[in-house]
Amino acid sequence: MKITPTLLTAALTGCLSAFSWPLLWPLFTDPGATGSMWPILGMLVLVALPAHAFVFGFGGSPTQQSGKVDVGLLKRIGAWLAAAILTAGGMAWLGAPVPLV
Repeated sequence: MKITPTLLTAALTGCLSAFSWPLLWPLFTDPGATGSMWPILGMLVLVALPAHAFVFGFGGSPTQQSGKVDVGLLKRIGAWLAAAILTAGGMAWLGAPVPLV
């Protein structure tokens, strides 16, 4: 399956990561969740897999040459991080709980 990431898909994935993190954080801090697979599964499904698919892509870059910096990838990573930071900031501004630790 070939997925070609764009700046838009990277930014939307950053928003998804920022929205899902407050839902996942209590699973990591709950003493009863020690040893549970649910926090890890949630992190994989809601953050890691979308980030890999829509920021890095599947199938490789046909224009990327070995030993060269992939500028497109750097831009997509920047869009992903910027969207996540702006979304988390917007949620905090609106009063939604955003865990920082």
